[in-house]
Amino acid sequence: MKLLRLPRSKVRLGEPLPWNIRDETTRLLLSRGHIVESEELLDALLTRGAFVDIEEARAVAHLADLAEKERANISALKRPENLFSLWDQSAEEMHQLMAKLPEAPPSPGQITDFVNRLIALVDKDVDMALYHMVRQETAHLYYYGYNHAIHASVLCLLMARRLQWPQARILSLVHAALTMNMPILQLQGVMAEQDEPMRESQKVLIHAHPELAAQWLTEAGVTDGDWLTAIAQHHEHADGNGYPHGRNDPTELAVALRVADVFTAKISPRKLRAALPIQEAARQLFREDHGGPLSSAVIKEFGLYPPGEVVKLSSGEIGVVMRRTDSVKCPIVASITDDKGHPMVHTVQRDTSQAPYTIVGPVADKTLVARMPPERIYGYQQLPSAAAPAPALGRPA
Repeated sequence: MKLLRLPRSKVRLGEPLPWNIRDETTRLLLSRGHIVESEELLDALLTRGAFVDIEEARAVAHLADLAEKERANISALKRPENLFSLWDQSAEEMHQLMAKLPEAPPSPGQITDFVNRLIALVDKDVDMALYHMVRQETAHLYYYGYNHAIHASVLCLLMARRLQWPQARILSLVHAALTMNMPILQLQGVMAEQDEPMRESQKVLIHAHPELAAQWLTEAGVTDGDWLTAIAQHHEHADGNGYPHGRNDPTELAVALRVADVFTAKISPRKLRAALPIQEAARQLFREDHGGPLSSAVIKEFGLYPPGEVVKLSSGEIGVVMRRTDSVKCPIVASITDDKGHPMVHTVQRDTSQAPYTIVGPVADKTLVARMPPERIYGYQQLPSAAAPAPALGRPA
């Protein structure tokens, strides 16, 4: 029998011993499971000389390692992935993708890789994707252009899917949404931060960006005609009052791209103006589109009260919409105040199809939810720490 000397740090007072403790002649002093309850007993034990069989120590360590891996696997299954953190990172990832403009636009492959990651993120939880679009109070205005491209891409994806467009057409539209504003991404951030209307010099750059973006992409190797044409025409109007050429025949993809571009811009805050309420943005879109399929698809996707909307319930509680349901008027809401307006310690989910919790209407004051992390609203809790594994031992005696 080969022995390991027992260090003081490996004995946990008040916990069962994971191994037998012996003296240097291998005589048993304390059996496995014995609890050392005091420092005095531990001092006496170590002074006498305490050792553990090396094979027994290895077996205990192996079992502890297996248990730790099992706990990690269970924890990974139970703990929800923090999609909000991934959404927050997406603007910086977009910024990195476009970091070498205008000298070196991203390649078609790089753009497609980003699009695929974005679609995968949306598909993990569409309601959270909508929440990210609706709740933008903490977004940095410097990243306005990058966030706007992402939000427009998400809306194009959801809108085209609802219209049951072919997959290839959907992908052309999403690629176009992500890249339509490449020449003005930084300018959009500057304009979002400025407290004055658009300057004449900025108007010139805005007017030129559709064709310039299509040119850059063509030079970078993009050959998808639907993608390029949608970008070149996404500010044209059927009435001929658009730009850059006043065309009256923009393609269907270009019209869809303009709808997503305008709608997501309206619901995004800037320094000069607050975000337009979802309901008002939807009404304006419906009027401009004359109730056509594109505006109908957007309205059905968001619902009357989309995820992220702050609402008052008939109970008197204030809540944040978490989940859409089959009814556009009856989403699932997380209450963040009680019926007296006092903040709740924990959010409580309310089914607004139930009479006590029907939605009275949206709430204009968003200050409370602006300070509240979305993980709290969705009820994400940090799991308790796993029990500590059995201690590893030191060098052989």
